Amino acid sequence: MARETHAAKAARTARIITGLQAAYPNAHCELNFRNPLELLVATILSAQCTDKQVNLVTAGLFQKYRTARDFADAPAVEFELAIRRIGLYRNKAKNIQAACRTLLERHGGEVPRTMEELTALAGVGRKTANVVLGNAFDINVGVVVDTHVARLCGRLRLTPETDPVKIEQALMKLVPREQWAHFSHWLIWHGRRRCFARKPDCAHCEIRTDCPSAGIAGVNPPSI
Repeated sequence: MARETHAAKAARTARIITGLQAAYPNAHCELNFRNPLELLVATILSAQCTDKQVNLVTAGLFQKYRTARDFADAPAVEFELAIRRIGLYRNKAKNIQAACRTLLERHGGEVPRTMEELTALAGVGRKTANVVLGNAFDINVGVVVDTHVARLCGRLRLTPETDPVKIEQALMKLVPREQWAHFSHWLIWHGRRRCFARKPDCAHCEIRTDCPSAGIAGVNPPSI
């Protein structure tokens, strides 16, 4: 495949967005939450864990712990037991409680609305901050890059990068800012419902005509 110009890739990205938007008009964050604090906690729990498992745990967790004070003041052992079905639960419990203590000390118990303030919280990296900002506050500061987004970006040849931060930077140049949060949802939904890791359903893919890997998607090209 000849090297694609930025303009050509941007045009192809726009067509991909149109196709994904039509295929998944109701795409959204699949973590269950009712407020920014619940989304923050759920997203921290979701690292290396499925959204389905997180939702099973938070269904009861959010009935018992409703405020930053509730999380911060819970006995450590008790809180660990409440999330023990989550992978790495001890470390996640420690981070959630530390983050909630910071919310109380610096933000009046409320979840802040800036990347800098969010990433200063224990257990919160850029990906988690992007999830919270985009879905709880409708603020587009960046693009969420999870395993699905990274995998599909490789298959779609939107970037040759494999580092999440560099993938995000590339996507921010291709996708209109107002669509940054939605773009992640569309790719994640497509990755879960059509472009599977081991056996992608290329025959029925809604964006097949704009995917250079269609039919050979099991192999990600090393470069564009």
